[in-house]
Amino acid sequence: MLKTNLLLTALFGIAVMTSCNCGAGRSSAIDPANLDTTVAPGVDFYRFACGGWLETHPMTDEYSRFGSFDRVREMARNQVRQLIEELAKGDNTTLGRKIGDMFNVAMDSAKLNSDGYLPIVPMLETIDKITTKEDLQKVAADMQRNSFDCYFAFYVGADDRNSAMNILHTYQGGLGLGQRDYYVDDDPDTREIMAKYREHIGKMFTLCGFDEQQAAQAVADVLEIETRIAVASSSMVELRDPQANYHKMTIEQLGKTIPGIDWAAMLENNGIGTINSLNVSQIAPLQECGRIISSLDVAKQKNYLRWVVINEAASYLSDAIVAQNFDFYGRTFSGKKELRPRWKRAVDAVDGVLSEALGELYVKKYFPPKAKTRMLTLVEGLRTSLAERIDALEWMGEQTKRLAHEKLSTFIVKVGYPDKWRDYSALEIRDDSFWANIMRARRFESDYRLAKLGKPVDRSEWHMAPQTVNAYYNPGTNEICFPAGILQPPFFDMKADDAANYGAIGVVIGHEMTHGFDDSGRQYDKDGNLRDWWTADDAAKFESRAKVLADQFDAIEVLPGLNANGQLTLGENIADNGGLQVSYQAFKKATADAPLETVGGFTPEQRFFLSYAGVWAGHIRDEEARRLTIADPHSLGKWRVDGALPNIDAWYEAFGVVESDPMFVPVDKRARIW
Repeated sequence: MLKTNLLLTALFGIAVMTSCNCGAGRSSAIDPANLDTTVAPGVDFYRFACGGWLETHPMTDEYSRFGSFDRVREMARNQVRQLIEELAKGDNTTLGRKIGDMFNVAMDSAKLNSDGYLPIVPMLETIDKITTKEDLQKVAADMQRNSFDCYFAFYVGADDRNSAMNILHTYQGGLGLGQRDYYVDDDPDTREIMAKYREHIGKMFTLCGFDEQQAAQAVADVLEIETRIAVASSSMVELRDPQANYHKMTIEQLGKTIPGIDWAAMLENNGIGTINSLNVSQIAPLQECGRIISSLDVAKQKNYLRWVVINEAASYLSDAIVAQNFDFYGRTFSGKKELRPRWKRAVDAVDGVLSEALGELYVKKYFPPKAKTRMLTLVEGLRTSLAERIDALEWMGEQTKRLAHEKLSTFIVKVGYPDKWRDYSALEIRDDSFWANIMRARRFESDYRLAKLGKPVDRSEWHMAPQTVNAYYNPGTNEICFPAGILQPPFFDMKADDAANYGAIGVVIGHEMTHGFDDSGRQYDKDGNLRDWWTADDAAKFESRAKVLADQFDAIEVLPGLNANGQLTLGENIADNGGLQVSYQAFKKATADAPLETVGGFTPEQRFFLSYAGVWAGHIRDEEARRLTIADPHSLGKWRVDGALPNIDAWYEAFGVVESDPMFVPVDKRARIW
């Protein structure tokens, strides 16, 4: 796994464009039907820019959130489906057979329903045989090695202070609800979710062969352990601070800091073996796990381990188990009304297991080489724009500027697909069961990661498959990555002019670059090391300016009684702010010698901002809005428009927004960072 602050992902739609100004013969790419012109831009720009789209693109029951970005994902999934189904008909290559066989197993509803919960019985029987704390730790370690989220997690990744080398890290975990707020908050909505979670655990145990009395005891035991871990865990905001999540220590120090665990046995059974040191990302939750493992009744912990198995296997078992799992995690947790079709779940499962194998096929069919070349050209143009903005910063001193330029100039840029592909020959796919194949895939992935321990970091490795519809910045390698899956229409239109393209893809690229200089990313130097390269005065000025943005978002009421979390979303909001500024400057420079004309009643500047807003057009259910506000470092789509644009001077100029408009923010109150 990758720690949460390692990859700063941006939920953006981006695509390929040229660096020309796209004048004659190009369209505006702004569809008037997507707008709601009954609303003034300065009153609710999101509604003005996206209201028509919202009316003509209703959200279907399988979604908790659906927008422009999800349409791209659906298109990419359909492309992957075509590849998989062709292979599933019969392919003579070894890799093709693995992809096809995995899909066929996932689609075999008759076998899935016939097997019921039988595929997890061997693991449940292993847990049944636990009698001692030594047995418990051995089984838990083996589960961790197979990527089960029990107690806490191990992973191999770059040493934050020596980014050239891979070391072992621990990371907090072990919670069926994902993060601590659900266990520690006491508002009515959280209490309702916890009550439904209790019911869900009991129903799942019953579906997996336990009687009602056993299920009731399991519910009590699971919640006792998960709550103890949650109370000791770091908050989502605390997890964003890289300094607070770095505690490198020797194995001897580990034993003294976190007693109650036989670390030598735990590491050995995890397949790690003998090591000299590791990074304990969060100390307190591991200390609590040590107390639980060493002192809590073994019978209670066996129920906890059983729940981890049942919960993580639920999506790969019978329809009855899948339905109950959806009823809680889909319907209650995020507001979905309907389970996704089986083929979509099967495609996603194959994609998760054989991602780069599919990616290699995907780029051959859907990503022409010229697209990569054009994208690289555009990235360099945005890099120049950010460099110019750094030079113009009045609040930053020359020493920090020099090092900022060094970092920007050494960005590793990854576009489309990796230069070398993963070897899947050691992964075995059989026809025994869907879950058995998932288990083998987990072990395969674990062995792949563990093989990197103590070795130099491979900076050519990708952390997203080519068909992924997303993008990321990785501070540990100082890289920005744009997979092929997101480099396609409708977020880029070769027939559109630069106003629309810079408003969409240009902002995305600027966003990812700015992540290298947000409140977390700025703490890493050009080599990816966690090192303070700022002068104290410049750092203080940055934090003061970032606080303006955090305070603005703290004041946003997402739902009645629920405000946005400005600290949790600060990194993404800084990146949005920077991306808009960087791309707008690049757009104006690209069109300076041949200014674009007004098209459809909209100036080029207006089309830039309309294009940006269109990226975030979308619906979201209240349940999902609440869940994301608690757990997601990205602001909700509406606020990535209405929360971001009031800080951009050019937006006011483009739409004539004045002081009497509700969205107006006084000049001296606007966030100005990059």
